[in-house]
Amino acid sequence: MISSKLPKMFYGGDYNPEQWDHETHIEDLRMFQLAGIDIATINVFSWALIQPDEVTYRFEELDQLINRLYENGVYICLATSTAAHPAWMAKKYPDVLRVDADGRKRKFGGRHNSCPNSPTYRKYSEKIADKLAERYKDHPAVLVWHISNEYGGECYCENCEKAFRVYLKERYQTLEQVNKAWNTNFWGHTFYDWDEIVLPSNLSEHWGNNNSTFQGISLDYSRFNSDSMLDCYRFEYDAIKKHIPDSVVTTNLMGFFKQLDYFKWAKYLDIVSWDSYPGLATPVSFTAMAHDLMRGLKDGQPFMLMEQTPSQQNWQPYNSLKRPGVMRLWSYQSVAHGADTIMFFQLRRSIGACEKYHGAVIEHAGHENTRVFREVAELGKELQILGDTTLDASVESKVAIVFDWDNWWAIEKSSGPTVALNYVDQIHKYYAAFFRRNIQVDIVSVDTDISKYDIVLAPVLYMVKPGFAAKLEKYVEAGGTFLTTFFSGIVNENDLVTTGGYPGELRKLLGIWVEEIDALLPEQKNSIVLKEAYGDLEGEYGCGMLCDLLHSEGAEVIAEYGDDFYKGMPVVTRNTFGQGDAWYVASDPDERFLDGLLGQLAAAKNVESLLETPEGVEVSARTKDGKPYLFVMNHNATTQSYDLGTAKAHDLLTNRELSGSVEIEARGVQLLEMK
Repeated sequence: MISSKLPKMFYGGDYNPEQWDHETHIEDLRMFQLAGIDIATINVFSWALIQPDEVTYRFEELDQLINRLYENGVYICLATSTAAHPAWMAKKYPDVLRVDADGRKRKFGGRHNSCPNSPTYRKYSEKIADKLAERYKDHPAVLVWHISNEYGGECYCENCEKAFRVYLKERYQTLEQVNKAWNTNFWGHTFYDWDEIVLPSNLSEHWGNNNSTFQGISLDYSRFNSDSMLDCYRFEYDAIKKHIPDSVVTTNLMGFFKQLDYFKWAKYLDIVSWDSYPGLATPVSFTAMAHDLMRGLKDGQPFMLMEQTPSQQNWQPYNSLKRPGVMRLWSYQSVAHGADTIMFFQLRRSIGACEKYHGAVIEHAGHENTRVFREVAELGKELQILGDTTLDASVESKVAIVFDWDNWWAIEKSSGPTVALNYVDQIHKYYAAFFRRNIQVDIVSVDTDISKYDIVLAPVLYMVKPGFAAKLEKYVEAGGTFLTTFFSGIVNENDLVTTGGYPGELRKLLGIWVEEIDALLPEQKNSIVLKEAYGDLEGEYGCGMLCDLLHSEGAEVIAEYGDDFYKGMPVVTRNTFGQGDAWYVASDPDERFLDGLLGQLAAAKNVESLLETPEGVEVSARTKDGKPYLFVMNHNATTQSYDLGTAKAHDLLTNRELSGSVEIEARGVQLLEMK
């Protein structure tokens, strides 16, 4: 568990009493007890209050706040406050201010407003983390340390440009290797001096967010930018660990956030935490997949749900309310996928600035007689009853999907073959097919040990990193089932094409050769025609976006294209390799085809659904001490039913014994201890 001092699921959230008077804070403490709130994240944006100038630090109000919360049964997730630098710092030391992709230097304002390579920012952020850790190292209230907040953004200032050159020297050693990695003989870009290298921005190689004339340069900038922010995090991390070696230190991630390579970051997080903000129209399968990614960052370890809204966001185009029951439902969904906390942004709603319309446990009405507060309090009571039942429980999956940030960056900076290709959407399509069958999936990195999985998928594996092709061959040869798709095996880690025919290093494993890639217009379609029935699959299905024109080099042709000049060429293949098989899907198929194909792959490997349920009823499981706990979650607005068959279960949330046909109310949750 995260802390033996609070041996239950943490329940609380982000709290900003500095925005309120003392009387309001005292009223908050009363309401926290009513709601079952037992942890508060504080000091997230208090840098300017704590440090009014270079040498002065004022901790007295923070001392009092921590003590009052602790005396009222609320533990602390203590933030370092470094997510926004003070105005005096920006005025006196303009090197802390970022420069945007168009070369414009920012002024003070907003947040995420610090250059990650500013010597000033690094000096003072490390120093305040050090002082906080030294001051509160022995305080019994502090359970978790929270560095900065939602890292993100980019900077193109001179400090970053200099640091980028240092980064390149460490990565490539020589300019000759840089020129080779970036293919700089193209368009006369050969570099003869390190100082000739400039950052790729809208002033040099870029135009807009996803366009670059030199993808290798842009890819290295993305890596550098992620690493630069990670360095800032690590300065503060080390400052805390110097005083508190056994502290739990984290920062709040943001799911599928493109700018930062979270697999690399996770190595320096004692526990992964993240902020989950799906919209009303976000597929529940996508939210589940994001939870699974967060769990996968540290190879299946439980994570913290650091933020969610109890009611609505303020920053989406349409900030719909969570309908009655949905907050509880989505909270348990996070727990079902590995969360050991349920925390909110925010505990009291702000009255000014851009987050005054962001939902909170305590609304502007300021009392407990609101729908939102009642729902929060009811969930708080349930969590008290559950105690440590599911803490540290694991999610056991037989299916893995490979996700890679370098691959994401490279694909979406590529000049072709289509603007319609979205890496995360492709990952979600394959994930959702298993989700609909209540088959659990781990989201893993290229470095993860995949030998324990029965099925491994790597949709759109455009970039094949050193050693990964051999790793896949070893996996399949030992009996595993592997599937990849169109636009895979194209480039190496420097975004240079692997010559000799696509899919490059995967060609032997897949038993195919891709000759050409056709990009279809949005209104164009082709078809997948099965050569013969394959399980439940038979006949014809739709496909589009990209179509690989391929030849079999030993692979069995499962289906062929039905249209255009490449009608009759293979579109789905299976290659027997050692004791396993490797599949290739050469186009973007419709949902019906994916459901059928992945269902057959699961059946062939005896990967079974946790429970058969109607559409919209999700089932996930966590296992503790060999005992499985099934979370049954009805995302529908109507009551649904499912059949337990011969199994019997005890619902821990209602204390009821269940068997046979079971009803679950609209947006309801059942936590089943299986008998």
